[in-house]
Amino acid sequence: MRSQTFIRRLSGTAAVAILLSGAACNARTEGAAAPGTPEVSASPPAPRAEATPAAAATSATRMVVYKTPTCGCCRAWVDHMQAAGFAVEVHDLPDVSAIKREHGVPAHLGSCHTAIVGGYVVEGHVPAATIRRLLAERPQIAGIAVPGMPIGSPGMESGSTRQPYDVIAFTPEGRQSLFESH
Repeated sequence: MRSQTFIRRLSGTAAVAILLSGAACNARTEGAAAPGTPEVSASPPAPRAEATPAAAATSATRMVVYKTPTCGCCRAWVDHMQAAGFAVEVHDLPDVSAIKREHGVPAHLGSCHTAIVGGYVVEGHVPAATIRRLLAERPQIAGIAVPGMPIGSPGMESGSTRQPYDVIAFTPEGRQSLFESH
């Protein structure tokens, strides 16, 4: 069953990627998949856990990520999430702007990838620890975002160089506030 799903996903993704392989993040591309090569997460989907604290502590939190096929910084961010214990399902698209609009990401908070986790939208290079805090606190917001692509944020590492950046919380009504600074 899993191999059949992979083949169906490969066929659709490969066709779109081949047609539109020029659409990619202009940031770091080293280590990115070759154009036309679908991104497949090494993490299997998270198993359904029983509603007990012990089961919740041992199962990985499922995250769905939308990104372009050749974006190296997006791939590095996915690696950061997997290393932090998230079960990441990756969907490569030639353009992720429709996903951002669908989930209410304000245009000025945009970045190169969008994730959905625990009912929240996570836009851009948000650290795993910040996402864990979001999921633990469960604030009444639509999601959090790191606008742009700050150097030194997860997936945007460049030696010892680090830009300060903020994680912005946003609501469905358009209100925004500082969630965390790095």
